[in-house]
Amino acid sequence: MSPAPWLVDGDALLAKQSPATVGGKAWQLARLRCFGLPVPEFVVIPAAHSLRRHEAAPPGELMAALVAEIARRGWQGRPLAVRSSAVGEDGGKASFAGIYRSCLNVLGEAQLVTAIEAVWASLDTPTAAAYRQKQGLTDEAAMAVVIMPMIAAQAAGIAFTCDPANGRFDRLVVHAHWGLGESLVGGQAAGDEYVFVENAAGQWYLLEHRVGSKAMMSIAASEGGTQPAQVDAARSAAPVFDRAMAERLANLLYDAAVALDFVAPFYDLEWAWDGEHFWVVQARPVTARPYRTYDALRGQPVIWTRGNTCEVMPDPLTPCDWAFSRWGVNSLLEQGWRLGGYPLLPGVQRAGLFHGRLYLEASILQWEAWDAMGLAPANLNSLMGGHQPEIAVAPAGWRDKLARGGRMLRYLAQAPGRRKRGLAAIERVHAAARQVRNAPLPDDVASLREMLMAQALAGGDETDLHFLQGSGGGNLSLLVPMIDKAFPGEGEALVAALMAGGEPSVTARQGYDLLELAGLAKESESHGQPGKTAKFEMAFAAFLDTYGHRGHYETYYRSPRLRDQPDLLRAQIAALADVDAAAMRRRQEAAAAQAWQRIATRLPWWRRLLLRKMVKDARMECNQREAARSALIASLDAARSVMLAAARLAVAQGMLEREEDCFMLMPSEAFRAMVDDIPAAGVLARVAERKAQFAAWEAEPAPEYFTVEAAGQVRVTAEATVSQRRDTASWRGVATGTGVARGRVRVLRHPAEGASLQAGEILVAPSTDPGWTPLFLKAAGLVVETGGYLSHGAIVAREFALPAVVNLPGILSELHDGDEIEVDGLRGEVRRCAP
Repeated sequence: MSPAPWLVDGDALLAKQSPATVGGKAWQLARLRCFGLPVPEFVVIPAAHSLRRHEAAPPGELMAALVAEIARRGWQGRPLAVRSSAVGEDGGKASFAGIYRSCLNVLGEAQLVTAIEAVWASLDTPTAAAYRQKQGLTDEAAMAVVIMPMIAAQAAGIAFTCDPANGRFDRLVVHAHWGLGESLVGGQAAGDEYVFVENAAGQWYLLEHRVGSKAMMSIAASEGGTQPAQVDAARSAAPVFDRAMAERLANLLYDAAVALDFVAPFYDLEWAWDGEHFWVVQARPVTARPYRTYDALRGQPVIWTRGNTCEVMPDPLTPCDWAFSRWGVNSLLEQGWRLGGYPLLPGVQRAGLFHGRLYLEASILQWEAWDAMGLAPANLNSLMGGHQPEIAVAPAGWRDKLARGGRMLRYLAQAPGRRKRGLAAIERVHAAARQVRNAPLPDDVASLREMLMAQALAGGDETDLHFLQGSGGGNLSLLVPMIDKAFPGEGEALVAALMAGGEPSVTARQGYDLLELAGLAKESESHGQPGKTAKFEMAFAAFLDTYGHRGHYETYYRSPRLRDQPDLLRAQIAALADVDAAAMRRRQEAAAAQAWQRIATRLPWWRRLLLRKMVKDARMECNQREAARSALIASLDAARSVMLAAARLAVAQGMLEREEDCFMLMPSEAFRAMVDDIPAAGVLARVAERKAQFAAWEAEPAPEYFTVEAAGQVRVTAEATVSQRRDTASWRGVATGTGVARGRVRVLRHPAEGASLQAGEILVAPSTDPGWTPLFLKAAGLVVETGGYLSHGAIVAREFALPAVVNLPGILSELHDGDEIEVDGLRGEVRRCAP
């Protein structure tokens, strides 16, 4: 092994070194500089040289190299900061905050030698040894040293990009003081505290401000080092920053955290202000962030599941997708509980990104459903899909039941008005999306930035729309257990049959309109003009105008839309030419009629009247859920078009290599880049790192669910897949359609492969979203690895009266094209047929 160099340039560090050679602090500072953050330039003495610290003063060769480097950089006569960067410091598990030494205002070569010795010596203090022992660090301690010009700080401080007291992800806290940051970092002074909240555009705004005493501050001493100084009364009582400056600082610090880790941007940062510019001088992950959850769940494992999300987002998320999901999931899921008056715990995060995939925090979802309305965890799991475990809940007392009854009455009383406002929001969102789609987009960055910001803020404000999307299963959650009580084991199938047909959802209507287009195309063929008649082309254009914002796995920003792929849409139309729409209608009517006949055998007339009302309401809720989804996708599509327009300008300016690289940025980063707050090199570096991470995520499997024990231990304990069960002739899942179908298997892993599906075959898929709907029109039955009773595929399968069974993990490895199977939508079973 070659000996360590005497010095490492901070800007060359990432390519040639590692945290094991230059320590955590230097590594993070180098990454921040690479990503375009304002970090002073610096050099590093590698950690290997500290291993000989007991033998003598810093070697002469080291000091000679350092003096020469200082001269080359023009740092002579400038005060320097000499900072610790121990191996293992500022990492994800051990911060060493306040343990190791840093020296400020170092003047001249003699003080520089003393400062380096002092930083190395801080490895050997009893406090440092005790901390390493507590962390289980047994390797020999080694210390790199960071040397940089000291910022002439008029103000400085620390910040946390989450609330360090309670772990809230939706708070950012900044502490600020006059002078150097030593007094704050060391706890000797009480500075101002600023608390910020994030909006839907990823921008942080001041929520609270408390002025600290600031009686004493730390300043540079003329002879080197620092000294305390009295702060005059007027300055002590004045805030360090006004609102605008404070918000500018908060957004810069959040950008630093996002640049380092967009998935979990929770960092403890140190900053300084020189009167003109802000500087970031340290960043370490928050190592002891409290987990934000309900008191009733403390001591129970945290459950993360893809049982619902892998249906609409089965693949890894880009940063742009994650930015939408991390706040969108919470807004969608909170609205119903808020309407009922349930006291939600603020600042809990129900969405997580693991292995690049979107997970839901099932323990919180189960608790809120149980505590708010008495929906048992097992019943919620059935609605969500997946095989995740259930939380433990205590039997409800009379006070709990009374509170839940009151919330239910409040919900029922207010839901109609909220739904009416939600329907108005659907029209409003579609109108705004059409305006963006039909009007010429501006060709300047400032206008595009303003459009994107307005779209993001408007989307966050549409909580009535979020209510329709997130609260579309209220009556279904009551119907299934009610019917199952009278008809044990048949609740899912009977409810599916009862909901067949009726007023179609927007997703089903899209399928019916495709059938009409297929009929027109067939009529054109009979005239010797396949797909070319004016009538067909007008209908085709009208279809794109109505549904062009939809697409395969449309929840991803990066996914192309139907209007982007007209040839694919024409192929879908051609494949539907022989589908009998009248036969489908008859199947729907027969399924519903048979179910009502079955219901009449056990339920009295008065209960059937109530049941008809609940079925009607459940169908309405599901239809409104699909309509709200369509509007949300229209909004995403509009934002996508503006993003790509801005990306074209960014490519021309050298800030991006390809237009689609814009999806590798969080919106907050894009907004900063658009006003030159992030240099082009920083943008390119962020995108390059994330593309590499995305490729790694694509190559790794993601468990259906995992649990995090109270002690922090992660357990992947997913239920055995169907391929691990003994019986390979039949499998049982969740019945989401109705009836029984027998046919040959056609395994498709993406709806774009749909041309190979023949009429009458059984469609076997990993997941389904509205992009799969055209294939439902051809298939005789549906088998899906993922999904639950409220999945979009389940809703449409019920509407079409399609025999369907979902939630069969591993079924794609068991079934192959041409296998003969029977899909029993009544019992939720899939059976292999004898040859």
